[in-house]
Amino acid sequence: MGAIAVREESFGDLLRSWRQRRRVSQLDLAIEAEVSARHISFLETGRARPSREMVMKLAEELEVPLRHRNRLLVAAGFAPVYPEREVRAPEMEVVRQALDKILAGHEPYPAVVVDAAWNLVAANAAAGMFMEGVPAELLKEPINVMRLSLHPEAMGGRLLNLAEVRAHLLHQLRRQAEMSADGRLAELHDELASYTYPGVDLNVAHVPGPADILVPLRIAAGDRVLSMFTTIATFGTPVDVTVSELAIETFWPNDEETAAAFRQPASFFA
Repeated sequence: MGAIAVREESFGDLLRSWRQRRRVSQLDLAIEAEVSARHISFLETGRARPSREMVMKLAEELEVPLRHRNRLLVAAGFAPVYPEREVRAPEMEVVRQALDKILAGHEPYPAVVVDAAWNLVAANAAAGMFMEGVPAELLKEPINVMRLSLHPEAMGGRLLNLAEVRAHLLHQLRRQAEMSADGRLAELHDELASYTYPGVDLNVAHVPGPADILVPLRIAAGDRVLSMFTTIATFGTPVDVTVSELAIETFWPNDEETAAAFRQPASFFA
């Protein structure tokens, strides 16, 4: 039996896919890239070949993630230009130092660093609260922060406003999967969406009140309720695939009671 031929990725197909994913017409892309719509059409059908500079420009205009820009370059016949280093690599020392400073500086409140699939890369000591009482199975490497957030035996079983937080996180994951073409995120979304929570009405929608600013995380911690909101930061102008996919999520107290609880070293869920 003969070997099955594997079809190489076509630059034109990839370009069309990203253009459609961004909901951009050939004409709009042509205007932004300062070429003719006919040229974009020829690139997508394979009737014209792009220069390396054109590949880079089109990828920039379409906000293609660095990992996929390398794929576009290879499909067009060029070598990839964006390196992908391990976080622990010697060349990443300056990045690790920056992450360590951010994590330590956010104490006594939790902060975590995640990769593109929401796997935990680093965390400060305060983030240990999210691991308390969690089954060992969920703490095997790689630890997934989204899974910890919604799993019924982790934070999902402690969130007092589970329905609204779940809806927000699932929407965020679905949107990220669509924008990044990352199949891992689509699979993670489907897994999290399948979780069941007996006795919890997941269709309850929170209607913001006059005093609402953000959707908080309201977590039951013994006889206390911890109320937090989060911010997410990324590195500006990265040219390394790994660095471009890192995100720093910091958790902030939403009230003085929560702030005071974080200043106390006792276990949250004892």
